[in-house]
Amino acid sequence: MADFNPTQYAVPLFVGLVLAEMLWAKRRRASAYEPRDTAVSLAFGLGSTLAGVLFGGLVLAASMWLYQFRLLDIGWQWWVWPIAFVLDDLAYYWFHRTAHRVRWFWASHVNHHSSQHYNLSTALRQTWTGFFAGSFLFRLPLVLIGFHPAMLAICAGFNLIYQFWIHTEAIGRMPRWFEAVMNTPSHHRVHHATNPRYLDRNYAGVFIIWDRWFGTFEPEVDDEPIRYGIVRQLGSFNLVWAVFHEWVGIARDVAAAPWRHKLSYLWREPGWSHDGSRETSDMIRARCAAQRQVAEGNPSP
Repeated sequence: MADFNPTQYAVPLFVGLVLAEMLWAKRRRASAYEPRDTAVSLAFGLGSTLAGVLFGGLVLAASMWLYQFRLLDIGWQWWVWPIAFVLDDLAYYWFHRTAHRVRWFWASHVNHHSSQHYNLSTALRQTWTGFFAGSFLFRLPLVLIGFHPAMLAICAGFNLIYQFWIHTEAIGRMPRWFEAVMNTPSHHRVHHATNPRYLDRNYAGVFIIWDRWFGTFEPEVDDEPIRYGIVRQLGSFNLVWAVFHEWVGIARDVAAAPWRHKLSYLWREPGWSHDGSRETSDMIRARCAAQRQVAEGNPSP
């Protein structure tokens, strides 16, 4: 069971859904797909799969070593699985939130947001450098509690499968009860948007309740078209640059910064600069909110 990876079995489904969405886009929204962008997304998916093969064993070995220090012997009973899945999704929420708020983790996660198109192929833009960034660390507390690493790996695989279908513009809103509890295409479109009101919102993997509880939820509104990508767009279809551009940016900033600010370029939020020459998402959101208030004739005091 430790070798079972549910995402491997989902690949034919992924391919079939991408092809179906391409047919839909050809008739309903031609701008949804751009050949070069799609090619980069597919290459991302292949590279992330290879990275998983190379480093997945190391993560599992480290997790198994840590498992011997577990607090509880939870076991493999049927009722453990839904608990593990929900807690794993909570761990994913905090990883995802951190990946947007700490530049070190953002350097790996930005790959997923680098496309200016939003379609099912975008879901394949998975990181190649997640192991190097240490993204696996967020699930280790569950190992220490007593959930078997193989169980968590399987739950993480199904979590990733769920997230595939929400990367689409072909689906508008789901029923209200579903939108209230689950992550949906509408919620996740917000997450991929560069509109100031949407920046760094809706971090959920499967359950949108985490965003609602922790104050990071933002609904999609119909009167503001979504702009996808990142604040400083890549402007390139170069795969190598798309994978490593933020790591290069970090290296340049750390090399040029005064000594007392070097670590801040690793651990502060993306967009932070010691001289105030750039803007973080919070700064962008606050600036645009103030501009809206002025435009509406209601300036803040």
